[in-house]
Amino acid sequence: MSITRSGARPAAVVLAACLGLGLVVSPAVADQQDTFAVRSLPQDVANSVNLTGVNRHLIALQRIAEQNGGTRADGEPGYDASVEYVVGRLRAAGYDVSTPEFDYELFVATTERLAVAGESVEVEALEYTPSTAEGGITAPLAVLPAGSELGCTPEDYAGVEAAGSVLLIRRGECDFALKARLASEAGAAAALIANNAEGSLSGTLGDPSLATIPTGGVTRAEGDALFSQAGDEVDFELIAGFETRTSRNVIAQTRTGRTDNVVLAGAHLDSVYAGINDNGTGSAGLLETAIQLGGAPDVDNAVRFAWWGAEELGLHGSTEYVRSLDFEQQLDIALYLNFDMIGSPNAGYFVLDGDGSEGLSAPGPYGSAQIEQAFVDYFSDGGVETEGSDFSGRSDYAEFIAVGIPSGGLFTGAEGLKTEEQAEKWGGVAGEAYDPNYHFPEDDLGNVDRVALERNAKAVAYVTAAYGESTETVNGVPPRAERAAVRAATRSTASSPADRADLVTS
Repeated sequence: MSITRSGARPAAVVLAACLGLGLVVSPAVADQQDTFAVRSLPQDVANSVNLTGVNRHLIALQRIAEQNGGTRADGEPGYDASVEYVVGRLRAAGYDVSTPEFDYELFVATTERLAVAGESVEVEALEYTPSTAEGGITAPLAVLPAGSELGCTPEDYAGVEAAGSVLLIRRGECDFALKARLASEAGAAAALIANNAEGSLSGTLGDPSLATIPTGGVTRAEGDALFSQAGDEVDFELIAGFETRTSRNVIAQTRTGRTDNVVLAGAHLDSVYAGINDNGTGSAGLLETAIQLGGAPDVDNAVRFAWWGAEELGLHGSTEYVRSLDFEQQLDIALYLNFDMIGSPNAGYFVLDGDGSEGLSAPGPYGSAQIEQAFVDYFSDGGVETEGSDFSGRSDYAEFIAVGIPSGGLFTGAEGLKTEEQAEKWGGVAGEAYDPNYHFPEDDLGNVDRVALERNAKAVAYVTAAYGESTETVNGVPPRAERAAVRAATRSTASSPADRADLVTS
């Protein structure tokens, strides 16, 4: 997609070739003989973004986690240190940077205690669970029988002496809220859900309105043991509720370009544990793009960069940011680009499905399909086939879509499993997760496919810079060169004697 040709060309040719984003050039511009120098900003920025620079940011984030208890989670010192790192690099690159605060409500468990037959068992409160009474409850353990232990239908509870019990259910097939509701309807005083995979179970009931009885999660190993202990006495206490927390986003904008047609690109900066892939990779790719673009590039549209806080806790940073803008301020945002996990170790090459062609979610707001195509074309020119990733609402684009802002972005996969067909075209291992360490402590510097990371980082740079030059395919706002040519044509026509005579005699 080289656009480094030298010399001057007619405006229509320059505009069509410069961005590679399917620009439509008006006949008025095509007729002009004015020439404009070919601007190669998108390719120049993409060429400047390389693995060395991006990986250096990942090393910094890893060290920040190491120095702060192994985590960069929002609300922890590691997140604050991550903010200061990004702010420092942006200021050194010539940006004016702000770190606006926002408040959000976080569901927090203050007491999680479980003992069965006098033996302590590790338990985690599911998000939005009701609390037990202070001091907890004492009740017999009831279990669902073999073949019905998933507890997804009322029939699974038939014949179980559940009344007043703490009822044990296996994870799988249906959501946790349904399991808890059916247990409640069977008469259980509380529910325990045993994991069906290694590790702790730290899930959610989805919404406070869906919560019915106190519900906690236990590991698969603990669950396997408890399924043989029906009737044993359980001492169970969960105390949980909402508390208000304050966090920060990082916002930086170029000092050049239109401020009423802003290109906004974002990535969440908070993590679970060190979070080097999720989302150190997106944060690092975006940061290196901002550095290489610089604080005062030759762009038509201002480019605004955002690093969001509290994404892992409910998309709070991006949501509160969008909601803080009035309608006119939202209208000033031409589009939003989101970069969440762009270096998964068993990487896929996914582009957010702006046109809804994957059939997994509705299309995004008008312009989202065009953003998707811009990324697809970029990768296609590099010989990389992409697939669509649905707008699932699991990342920071959610609130932008909700208010009608065209959105798109990149993703290399999380807990989903790579198919045989995907392994054929992308490499990697079929049947394994794109990121087997998703939300685990092992999401560290060793958890990154650096080939995928560099490819995606360059795509971030190219498309972001290209939209800095023109968003015409997304929202109809033409680039500066085309606007100048139209104005020149208007002046030329207005000054023509023949045209003035026509006006007098018509």
